[in-house]
Formats: sequence, C-alpha cells, structure tokens
Amino acid sequence: MTAAVRRLLKELQDTQNDPSEEIVSLAPVDDESILRWRAVLRGPRDSPYEGGYFELRIDVPEQYPIRPPTLVFVTPVCHPNVHFETGEICLDILKTQWSPAWTLTSTCLAIQVLLANPEPSSPLNCDAANLLRCGDVVGYKSLVGMYTLMYAQLPETLQ
Repeated sequence: MTAAVRRLLKELQDTQNDPSEEIVSLAPVDDESILRWRAVLRGPRDSPYEGGYFELRIDVPEQYPIRPPTLVFVTPVCHPNVHFETGEICLDILKTQWSPAWTLTSTCLAIQVLLANPEPSSPLNCDAANLLRCGDVVGYKSLVGMYTLMYAQLPETLQ
C-alpha cells in the first residue's frame, strides 16, 4: 500500500467520522481507484452562490500528499477565478502554495471560501472579474445568481 493510498484511506475515514456542513459529499468515485474522488460543496452563505451545490472532480496523484490534487468544477460556475468551460480553478494552494498539511477536506473548504471571496486580479473568467474591477457588485451578484440557479441544483444522486 502506497503512502498516498494510506493517507487517502485516513482522510476518507476522517470525512465519514466528522462530516462538514459546507461539504455535502466527499468520497472516492468508485471502488476501482482511491485516486479519483468527487466532492459536492454547498454554496457559501450570504453569497450569490448560496442555495447552490457545486460538484468537483478530484484527481489525486500517486505522489500525494507531496504533490497537490487536481480539482476542477464539474458544475458550471461563474466566478473570476474559475474557467467557465473547463472548471479549472485559480487558487495558489493548488499550485505553488501546496503543502502536505492540506487535506482533500481542507482544500475543498478553501475552494468554498474562494467562491465567496473572489480575487479579480488573477482571473480565469475575465467577464466576471471585470464586473468586480469596475465596481459593479450588483451586476456581478445578479450574473452569479442566475448561473447558480441555472446550473447548481442538488445532484440527483444526493437527493
């Protein structure tokens, strides 16, 4: 059993023993590989994402936790730091600021915090970022709210 598998089994057990209100679901996709996970995050309260549910695909490298997992949104998300078509997330802990101290749970929670606290200076979605840069918070929240209503309903598998 590799170090990555041991670590992921422990994280799975921790997730099951101490569920998070913000994370609706976090588990391996199937029994075939513990390196492929799926998460569903609840939209942050008091944000335009509130009421939405956002699915993430998580691919864990064999070198985990030394190397970071790759997380992408499966649910289309309108956010300055998320590529609308690919689901790629611009977040420093997924790249240069990764540390083995991060877990899949803490990484998902960091992404949930990012939803409520966009950083328009490093955008993957320039349209959303430009609304914030121009100070059009009402327009930004309306756009995000519309996409949340359109795409971020609770997945049938969790209903």
